[in-house]
Amino acid sequence: MAEARADIAPAGWQITATTLSCDRVADYVTVLVYRDWSCRCTWCDRYKLAAEADPKRRFARDVRAKIARCRWPGCDYVLNYRDKLIAEETAVNK
Repeated sequence: MAEARADIAPAGWQITATTLSCDRVADYVTVLVYRDWSCRCTWCDRYKLAAEADPKRRFARDVRAKIARCRWPGCDYVLNYRDKLIAEETAVNK
């Protein structure tokens, strides 16, 4: 999970989610953004973090290649979506 942003006010909602097409893993991913502005990608949770937690876990060959291309935790898709929400939320609160 990406770090929370303590430098700005929390969002006016608890959690939001969207599904994006990720070119790096050639799949649709769900991006979650929480009230404290922390965020995560469910594809990463399911595959990349699982592979890092258990290196002996078996995945299909194509999934292994996708895991190598995944850019978590600095994923542009996730961070850009979070930053878009921050911009929208701060514009509403002004």
